[in-house]
Amino acid sequence: MIRLLRELERRLEAAGLPKAEALDLLALAEGVSRKDLLVSLHRAPSLGTRERALALLETRLAGYPLQYLLGEVEFYGLPLRVAEGVLIPRPETEGLVELALRLPLPPRPRILDVGTGTGAIALALKKHLPEAEVYATEVDEKALALAEENARRLGLSVHFLQAPLTGGLKELDLLVSNPPYLPESYRDQAPRELGFENPKALYAGPEGLSVARPLAREAREALRPGGIFLLELAPENLLLLAEELKGLGFTEVEALRDLLGRHRYLRARRPP
Repeated sequence: MIRLLRELERRLEAAGLPKAEALDLLALAEGVSRKDLLVSLHRAPSLGTRERALALLETRLAGYPLQYLLGEVEFYGLPLRVAEGVLIPRPETEGLVELALRLPLPPRPRILDVGTGTGAIALALKKHLPEAEVYATEVDEKALALAEENARRLGLSVHFLQAPLTGGLKELDLLVSNPPYLPESYRDQAPRELGFENPKALYAGPEGLSVARPLAREAREALRPGGIFLLELAPENLLLLAEELKGLGFTEVEALRDLLGRHRYLRARRPP
């Protein structure tokens, strides 16, 4: 099995992909967990494993996301089901959850996650704030069904709504969102992997603000006085939207950096 693993690693590395993915591909081909594979690398692969592993490798080399092959991704410690056509939760969005959990929220906060996708943000917040009343909106039926499935598997109670933006919800203590924020011009240079995700969850008009702008306007009405608006945005647009939020009457508007030092998150408060 080790020889097959090394072969997969070499080919992934030659294609500019992380060679660590070889373990995931081999485990998937063998039909075992990554952990179980590690303790059995000394033995020969099962019948058909080599053919399956090489077929998975070719699919991966063609740009198909590893997360879709595995059917699962870990987000803030939660195992989430993912499927083609639904946005894959990114590590940087975990920073958005981290910021939300540090906020001085009331004892039983009303929280809304706009554009929930797999349910990642909403479910992570419910897991760590069990007393919260968590809502999540999504317009895409496939994504919404996947989010509901993730909630059932994890035993977490979130109110999912098929609706655009805030869905008309009011009296929120926290509105959080990772909306589409890539400009349409980015399509021509985007990695092949993005072609398998829902473009409506990625691209937002010429500037990348066609969702964030109307969401900011709705947030002004959806939040309670003193409620907090928290979102992830492209670094190049974050400071621009920060000024627009001030124009909408938000206070304490602050651009926050991710772990790489880039402006990634925006936090603002509806005035009392």
